[in-house]
Amino acid sequence: MKRNIVIAAVTAAALIGGGTATALATTGDDQGSARQAANTKLSDDGDRDDQDDRDDDAARVSSSDVTAPEAIASALKHTSGTAVSAELDDEDDGGKVVWKVDVLSGGTTWHTVSVDPSSGKVLGSHADDEDDTAQVRAALKGSSVTAEEAAKAAAGKGVVTSVGLDEDGKDKSWEAETRKSGGAEQDWKIDLKSGKVTADHDDDQDDDADDADDQD
Repeated sequence: MKRNIVIAAVTAAALIGGGTATALATTGDDQGSARQAANTKLSDDGDRDDQDDRDDDAARVSSSDVTAPEAIASALKHTSGTAVSAELDDEDDGGKVVWKVDVLSGGTTWHTVSVDPSSGKVLGSHADDEDDTAQVRAALKGSSVTAEEAAKAAAGKGVVTSVGLDEDGKDKSWEAETRKSGGAEQDWKIDLKSGKVTADHDDDQDDDADDADDQD
């Protein structure tokens, strides 16, 4: 609608004098250029944010000498139970990077165990409240592959930065994220019974859908 108004104004001005028409036409172009510049800036900002996230992930990986399976083993030695997830992440206070291992102990009690990524030493643990305990226990029922074994299986695809149980999906499985030396990330599914590793195409489709929404 605004564009039609500008064109109509330019046409009317052209009948009166070329100079004014040129000025109005230039104004319309300036508005278009401003919009294009703003859209370009938003796109550039998004690209920079994505690159920053990739750089942060790469820094986490390079700072860890302890693998995901080793972190899980260390956490379970400290807190007995069933490891349900492990992630290489920042501490809550924004400090150093640590492995965070979630352990379901005693059937209903959850613990988050922090493991030093350099030495494998347990730095501490605290109890957590989770509302999906029943789903987790149901998903693990009959499973013969542990989180540690799933992480070892996924390690053949790259450096494992996280592993966790997908108890909500139609096909229950372990999920793992790996990163290669070049920085490429990939998500994988590990079968709870066979330990077979397959690419998580569902996650790729979700990412494509998110990108399409961002463009809209």
